[in-house]
Amino acid sequence: MLRHHICQFGRKLVRRRPLGPREGVESGLSRCLSTLDLVALGVGSTLGAGVYILAGEVAKDKAGPSITICFLVAALSSVLSGLCYAEFGTRVPGSGSAYLYSYVTVGQLCAFITGWNLILSYVIGAASVARAWSSTFDNLIGNQVSQLLKGGFSLQVPHVLASYLDFLALVLVLLLTGLLALGASESALVTKVFTGVNLLVLSFVIFSGFMKGDLHHWQLTEEDYKLAKSASNDMSSLGPLGSGGFMPFGFEGILHGAATCFYAFVGFDCIATTGEEARNPQRSIPLSIIISLFICFLAYFGVSAALTLMMPYYQIHPGSPLPQAFLHVGWAPARYAVAAGTLCALSTSLLGTMFPMPRVIYAMADDGLLFRALARIHPRTHTPIMATIASGTFAALMAFLFELSDLVDLMSIGTLLAYSLVVFSVLVLRYQPDENLSKNKKTGVEIVEIKPAPQAGSLQPVPEAGTVLAPPSLHNPDKTTPTLKSGRIVYACSSLLALLLMILGLILAQWPSHLLSGEPVYTTGAVLLLLLIIGLTFIIWRQPQNPTPLHFKVPALPVLPLLSIFVNVYLMMQMTAGTWARFGIWMVMGFAIYFGYGIRHSLEKDSDQQPPASSSQTLGKNIPSAELA
Repeated sequence: MLRHHICQFGRKLVRRRPLGPREGVESGLSRCLSTLDLVALGVGSTLGAGVYILAGEVAKDKAGPSITICFLVAALSSVLSGLCYAEFGTRVPGSGSAYLYSYVTVGQLCAFITGWNLILSYVIGAASVARAWSSTFDNLIGNQVSQLLKGGFSLQVPHVLASYLDFLALVLVLLLTGLLALGASESALVTKVFTGVNLLVLSFVIFSGFMKGDLHHWQLTEEDYKLAKSASNDMSSLGPLGSGGFMPFGFEGILHGAATCFYAFVGFDCIATTGEEARNPQRSIPLSIIISLFICFLAYFGVSAALTLMMPYYQIHPGSPLPQAFLHVGWAPARYAVAAGTLCALSTSLLGTMFPMPRVIYAMADDGLLFRALARIHPRTHTPIMATIASGTFAALMAFLFELSDLVDLMSIGTLLAYSLVVFSVLVLRYQPDENLSKNKKTGVEIVEIKPAPQAGSLQPVPEAGTVLAPPSLHNPDKTTPTLKSGRIVYACSSLLALLLMILGLILAQWPSHLLSGEPVYTTGAVLLLLLIIGLTFIIWRQPQNPTPLHFKVPALPVLPLLSIFVNVYLMMQMTAGTWARFGIWMVMGFAIYFGYGIRHSLEKDSDQQPPASSSQTLGKNIPSAELA
């Protein structure tokens, strides 16, 4: 009896949502977003204030002029995850992004963990950007707001609460919450306006830098550094020289800089939350993700090149690199354009961070994993009204009260975890049999032949009577379509590979000297680890893939997804112990909600009591599928 209850409980944790839409359920969200709207949303949320600040920090202390290569490496790493989001956007066009993708592939518990961490990432991200917007605006008017608030609303709880109550950030988040509640099209219009202004300002910065720049700044020597020291009144303002030239800190500097620049491309995943609001999600979601990442790369690449051409990298001011660069070339008034661009970038970044937050909460509540009241759709605006109000109020209070600098790393853990699960889901799902490929668990027969894929826009038909049945057999690489057995092989190998890549990422992040020490024990362990990874990858590669045509598919499976998982895990393993401890506290809160409410109210709970359908039952039933051609 105990074993039965344990097995039943375990099945609840891994129950999955159907890949297709639920029968008789229609979304109340409005399909009003075009591809241009999604591109503006993706660029706006990704191309935030980092483009005005991050380039200066990395160029001065980590990479010098080779920061352009750092952004190229970081963009390629981000594209690995972006391609997987693009395929899932085609395959499962629904709200929820990584949460939904995990739910249909790896099961309910992993999906809840993903969604719960996405909520944390979006809330902290929105509060942080709101504080940055408030600080930037305050600097433009001579810090009058902060001085007034510190005098009347000062808080004396260091490292927990902020030094003062930030009313400006509170009001800003609440205003944007109201805008999001008005409708998706209204939010998209504001995003397009601010993103357009931001791109105009960045274009001005890039062209100005190329006009006023000097190629000699990419070939600096020790003599130039000595001259700069002798001419500088503040010796501490100069950064390290390194070895000079285009790569003053070598390949190690490029790798360190690329790891930092990777976070500059975080944000494109908000596009994937619009699956129920995009007019043509199968086409527009993958297209807009790729276009957004390409535009952001061009902007980061161009600004970093212009900055390092305008002034020597060791003289860059990390706090305000672009205004100081224009002062260096004698264009002081241009700093006002930079200030305007910074505010526009922060505005679109804030709106882009807040937009997906209620969509994830709505998707989880609609599935019963969060409180059902949060799934309410406003009948006139067609927005998730309760989820929007709840998430906006939470983010506003975070920006109003808390010191967020210690919590920002939690954003990275949540985002990278979501990226990794999406990539894993794409890898597993590509090798699974079609939804209509069913198995009779009583007789052990398996449908191994399916009808050709339907035309674009039509649902997958079920096999008709007369379909060839065959007994199950060991995997045969000559088969062109996957079977249940080959799908299980891929699932098991992918799970083991994820664990091995996690171990490899932990070793490289925390103990790289041991791995490269040359000692026989460490060398043998590293070789065995690599051989296991290569062997499992080869096994997955030999399995047949699902031939269902999609608007977009990730190329070079399984290598690209596995490379993406490794990059994400490596970056996660660089987080501090304190960050992981705070992550653990957040997860305890989430598990309390899931095991206290979600596991009992999930819409998939009825599937636990239903007996498995036989082949004859499956053949007589029209099963919907989201795998549209």
